[in-house]
Amino acid sequence: MRIRGDVFWAWADPSLHHRTHEETLDDGTYIDVQVRLSKEGCTQLFMGVYAASGMALDEEAFDSRPGESMTRALAWGVGRARLIATSPNSTHAAAFK
Repeated sequence: MRIRGDVFWAWADPSLHHRTHEETLDDGTYIDVQVRLSKEGCTQLFMGVYAASGMALDEEAFDSRPGESMTRALAWGVGRARLIATSPNSTHAAAFK
């Protein structure tokens, strides 16, 4: 079970349609990337990286991804989440090994 942080709860709006990419890496780290269109038509992105225990290692939200479609923003977020989750220099990864 993921333990959502303040960034997720500030971003969450169940009334908006969104797309999600969820992935569990080999070490049990879980990534959750969500993209949506705001009521004003802006592409918005949430990216979360969680330890196997469910603890939030990193959460980021972007109110606007100018010039990006939902598909492009989702792909960017997945790449960023994987990089954070697997980076040996990441303070998040080092703290939970």
